[in-house]
Amino acid sequence: MSTAMRRKAATAAVTPILAGALGFGLMAPTAHAAAHGPCYDGRCTVTVSAPKSIKVNSHRFGFGKLRITHVSSRSVKLSATSGNTRLSGSASPGGTVRLNSLSIWVRSVSGHRARLVLTPS
Repeated sequence: MSTAMRRKAATAAVTPILAGALGFGLMAPTAHAAAHGPCYDGRCTVTVSAPKSIKVNSHRFGFGKLRITHVSSRSVKLSATSGNTRLSGSASPGGTVRLNSLSIWVRSVSGHRARLVLTPS
């Protein structure tokens, strides 16, 4: 067997192993987030109507559920509980509420439905 043929054989053997490892590494966070919900990592765009709870990572944000308590044409009211502490805020369309390290931007409101964009801050 020539040197070139040995290199091809070695490359052919290693490529599926690396592809499998890289593929699993790229899919693992998605699978983890999917098990907890689309907003678990704090990055999502969601349309909600009150009352609604959105599950987020409690270790990262200090609370496990973001609650939308009221949606009107003028504002969205939000709350979260962290131990004995209650966090709350409200924003009109275009405004932002920050609860601990989670920013919630009220992108738009139509009737009793609000489009929210969550991002870690």
